[in-house]
Amino acid sequence: MSVNALYTDLSGYYDLMCVDIDYLAQSHAIRRLHQIFGNEGKRHLDLACGTGPHVRHFLDAGYTSSGLDINQPMLDIAAQRCPEAHFSLQDMSSFEVDEPLDLITCFLYSIHYSDGLDKLGDCIASAHRALNEGGVFCFNAVDKQRIDNALFVKHTVQQAEDRFTFRSGWHYSGQGERQSLRLSIEKTTAETTKVWYDEHPMVAVSFSELIALLEPTFEVHVFEHDYQTITPWDNVSGNAIFVCEARGPRLAFIVRAQLKLNAHQEIAQHLIFALTVVLMAGLAEKRAKLMCAKRQAHLLEHF
Repeated sequence: MSVNALYTDLSGYYDLMCVDIDYLAQSHAIRRLHQIFGNEGKRHLDLACGTGPHVRHFLDAGYTSSGLDINQPMLDIAAQRCPEAHFSLQDMSSFEVDEPLDLITCFLYSIHYSDGLDKLGDCIASAHRALNEGGVFCFNAVDKQRIDNALFVKHTVQQAEDRFTFRSGWHYSGQGERQSLRLSIEKTTAETTKVWYDEHPMVAVSFSELIALLEPTFEVHVFEHDYQTITPWDNVSGNAIFVCEARGPRLAFIVRAQLKLNAHQEIAQHLIFALTVVLMAGLAEKRAKLMCAKRQAHLLEHF
């Protein structure tokens, strides 16, 4: 089955696939980070919201919360779960909002569903445009350079007469900007077992590349992937939570200009070094020729 077909056909089982996820703890942790780094506003949007479990918790915490996703069956379930919220069928790489937001979230590594680094950059730009000054963009990510293809997670859930076993893991070839999320879903009913295999293409990015994409328009803070405590990233682990404070237009312009200036200065330094090497080589050649001429003149005087 195709990626979209599997995602659509099993939308009714999505919550079973994620039954071991503590949505409340994740939502609470991001609210704490928003209180620390945010502008105290309560307008919230959840990207790739799925069936809306995070939106539900933000609503219960007093936020004016909304969600977007590219899958309508998921959004239909989300609307039933959160009738007071607004949900829209949009691509997170090019979304628009009616009013500026104070918090944008993207849970469950969904930021990687961007189709390549260019689309990831578009998603970051869309988030910045949608935020009020001082608004916050929060998401979790995995560093492509730290992916272990042998690791996976697995859990089994019973629903009525059916037993489901879900298995998923990252896979990265070691090159390029493409990684994948490999899934297997096993459904056992009485003596019958059906198995689906699927592979979701996702953007592969290192944390250094991701920070470079974010810094022109956001002040970036990176934390350990732990929703129980707020701990700065140790620069070692391959999973992290990114908290990004939106810069105002003027500050964003200044930062972009400074980054360009730094890049130009680095290029200029390389050019100066290369020219210096050439000049030194030229001077050495002239000095050698001069010494040779002096020696020849000295020999002629004594001939």
